[in-house]
Amino acid sequence: MLQSLIRADRSVFRFINQEWTHPILDVILPFFRNPFFWSPVYLFLLLFVGINFPKKLLWWALFFLITFALTDSISTRVFKELFERARPCWDGITASSARMLIPCSHSFGFVSSHAANHFGMSTFIFFTMRHLTGRWLLLVFVWAFLVCYAQVYSGAHFPLDVLCGGLLGILIGRYMAALYQKRKQGLLHNVNLPLQ
Repeated sequence: MLQSLIRADRSVFRFINQEWTHPILDVILPFFRNPFFWSPVYLFLLLFVGINFPKKLLWWALFFLITFALTDSISTRVFKELFERARPCWDGITASSARMLIPCSHSFGFVSSHAANHFGMSTFIFFTMRHLTGRWLLLVFVWAFLVCYAQVYSGAHFPLDVLCGGLLGILIGRYMAALYQKRKQGLLHNVNLPLQ
């Protein structure tokens, strides 16, 4: 069953990376995985919280950064080192045909840290701010999906890498949002920081 899943994963990668392509997407999508492209989005959110809810900024930013730290470290230090799955550019079957729009990374591919990070941060943002913006905030998941799709399209990851990375991020983001809500409701009495 595992081999069948891996074969299907390679097939979907081939479609996205080599067949469902367009010259315009070849230029645009690699930017979605670049920190210089997506960092301003999260900086804007921090400014939004700081301007509109200055008393909540410290705690919100702290939990947001912890969410990022957890998704990044768990995806890298636990999953990648445990499974040691090769990226498409190093995989024995796809290496010769993969269309690489970015330099090939030497790190392992499962799970995608980009997927874990962006879905983790998006989930945290959604569950801590949805009462302010309503369903419009679902756009953060569209953003995370575009980052993940760009990972496969650019040749950096197999679809299963980003799917599982995204699920990991959602779990961590939801957990951290729940902790933040408890802190906001005064249920985490043992945590003390200045400027509450």
